[in-house]
Amino acid sequence: MQKAWRIIKKAILYLFFFQLFYILFCKWINPPITITQVVSLVQGYGLKRDYVSYDQMSSNIKLAVMASEDQLFPEHNGFDLKAIEKAVQYNKKHPNRRRGASTISQQVAKNVFLWQGGGFFRKGLEVYFTFMIEILWSKERILETYLNVAEMGEGIFGIEAASKAYFKKSAKNISRTDAAKIAASLPNPKLYTVKPISKKVLNRYDDIMIQMNNLEGDEDIQKVIK
Repeated sequence: MQKAWRIIKKAILYLFFFQLFYILFCKWINPPITITQVVSLVQGYGLKRDYVSYDQMSSNIKLAVMASEDQLFPEHNGFDLKAIEKAVQYNKKHPNRRRGASTISQQVAKNVFLWQGGGFFRKGLEVYFTFMIEILWSKERILETYLNVAEMGEGIFGIEAASKAYFKKSAKNISRTDAAKIAASLPNPKLYTVKPISKKVLNRYDDIMIQMNNLEGDEDIQKVIK
């Protein structure tokens, strides 16, 4: 038993140092591949992606995803506690419908280091990785990584691949309207399709553009999207 326990402790130690190394690795280098991307390949959706640097992304798409997914992104420490509380109350009242409250930081933790789906174990790991990237990465790096790895259609990952697939242009040149359409697809990009444009995207993207107008003058937002 003592020998087995020593082996277990060594394995835990190795895993700890490996994940810490990988978090630091991804601070400067984009993840070679993610579990979600592997699943996309296995399921036959393919894998279209083209990582680009932060300055090669239009400020329109940076603003659009914050307007759509996480309006307090520049201010919070990885978790929007008010949104979590509202989601918990909503889910109690509507057990057959689920509302999430994941920040962009949490989505990066899930998309880069973990897998899709729920469960307390995976959510616990998500909390840990969110905490770590908020400490070790900048807000700009978190948003850059999100815009490079987020699924934006069947087999389409990242804003560069999405911009080229849907609008035949690079992410640097994406318009305000087109950025809002892509942001509108993010809750479920296989269901909320950009092309052909789905009813869900049609219903959401005008509201996202309104929120973009409301947020654009915020000083903290401008520091992140510049």
